[in-house]
Order: sequence, then structure tokens, then C-alpha cells
Amino acid sequence: MSTKILSNKDNLQVLYEDNHIIIINKRAGDIVQGDKTGDTPLSDVVKQYIKHKYNKPGNVYLGTVHRLDRPTSGIVMFAKTSKALPRLNKLFLSKAIKKTYWAVVKQAPPKPQDTLVHWLKKNPKNNKSYAHSKEIKESKQAILHYKTIETLDNYLLLEVNLETGRHHQIRTQLATVGSPIKGDLKYGFSRSNKDASIHLHARHIAFIHPVKKEEITVTAPPPDDPIWNACV
Repeated sequence: MSTKILSNKDNLQVLYEDNHIIIINKRAGDIVQGDKTGDTPLSDVVKQYIKHKYNKPGNVYLGTVHRLDRPTSGIVMFAKTSKALPRLNKLFLSKAIKKTYWAVVKQAPPKPQDTLVHWLKKNPKNNKSYAHSKEIKESKQAILHYKTIETLDNYLLLEVNLETGRHHQIRTQLATVGSPIKGDLKYGFSRSNKDASIHLHARHIAFIHPVKKEEITVTAPPPDDPIWNACV
């Protein structure tokens, strides 16, 4: 899925912006940084937006702080200054940035609310993580907390908070307890979504601004489709 650089009105939903930080509501299908597909990454689109908005000559500085999987939608934060980037990186590493996700599943997890603890090991060949009940060689501990917050006609909406940030963590752990995310063929859902998205959305973020020292909270509206619309 190729991404053209369009006008901000058509392509980019800015949720928060100041001199140091910009937070975007990523569309499912967009890549955060360039990869082997050669598709235009979100980072380039944001640079173009900044260059155009502020009429900046030359190259635009933009630091990638974290990533979202390509089929996932929601909050992505970038640093607009070299001063903010290491400070934001430190906040993520120290778990001082609180992120909340929404996930739509068809099969209810064993409990309406629980903490999942697994050891995840990534297989680079198929870009997939596998969960284990105990530590194995080259595995990393993964911890998340979830609760059911909405029951729809055929699906459930889960709110997920991460303690760790592992490769495909939410997708892997929910699938392991029998609740693969809607559309996520890779992790066992029965069929894909028509647009190749999955129903996983980075919904909310809260942190202390690394320069201003003010509390920042941002909430991202989910994509416009019948199931997400039933959740809000």
C-alpha cells in the first residue's frame, strides 16, 4: 500500500503540536519509517507538513520516538527538535509515558479483566513473535493489562495497557489466550479486513512534557468504520 504525500487536510491528522513535539493519528496501512517496500513513510509526510506549514528552507529535523505496526492505527509521536528526542526516548525507556490501546476481538478472553505475562521470542524470517509460558533462550518478558470495556453484537472491545513494549506484543499475547484481534490473520483471526488493517488502535497517551514540564494527554479517534464507530 503506497502512501502519497498529500495535503494535510487529506492525509495527516495532527492531534498535538508544539515547538518540540508533534503527535499524529496514524492511519492503518501507513508505515512510520521507511522500509524495503519503498512506500512513503509517515515520517516523510510529517516532514513535508512541517516544511510547508512553517515555510522552512532546507531539511526538516524529525526524530522518531516509537513505532506502530503497519496495520495498526492511532497515536505516533515524533520529536521536532534534537533537544526533545533524547528526553522523549528516556521517558519511553523509563516507562514514564503511559499508552492505552483499544483492541477488537471476536472470542472473549478467559477473564473480563486480567494481567498477561509471557516470554516472547521473535522470528525475523516471518516477522512474527511467539509466546512462551516461561523464559527460553533469546526471549523477552512481556506484560500487559487488559479489561473488557464494551460488548458489541459480535465482538468485544478490550482496553489494553502495556508494561513492556515488545514486538507485536498485544497481537501475540491476546492470540495466545484465544482472542486474536479482528483482521489479524498472522495471529490466528479467521479472515482479514478488506483494507488489510487490524482492529488495534493506539487510543491514548499521557506524559510530562520533557521541556515544558506540563502534563500532556492526547486521545486519538479510531478509524471510521462500523465496528470502531460502535465503540465510541
